[in-house]
Amino acid sequence: MVVLDLRGLCHFTDYFVICHGSSARQALAIADAIEDRLFEEGRRKPKHVEGRRVADWVLMDFIDVVVHVFVEEKREFYSLERLWGDAPRIEFDDTVEAPSRPTRKRKTASR
Repeated sequence: MVVLDLRGLCHFTDYFVICHGSSARQALAIADAIEDRLFEEGRRKPKHVEGRRVADWVLMDFIDVVVHVFVEEKREFYSLERLWGDAPRIEFDDTVEAPSRPTRKRKTASR
């Protein structure tokens, strides 16, 4: 995952987040997880989302942050990191703690 600081380089957003999955299904799952997490943590919803149907490049516009989730081949082809090569990369700790999943109580049959 790469985060590019576009402040001062463009007028439509401050940051690009660029990542990829190994398949369209995985890219869509990544995009869904990002959208869910941002909503849960800060009630942020994207203003616009493109590419969910094909899911080889899902773009989510959160105004100040634009998230690009690619399948690996499309990420290499479009090479946004090279296109925006003047943009500084934001260093971050990329270890992500897996969200805890709620446990469901199983219904037991009464006899």
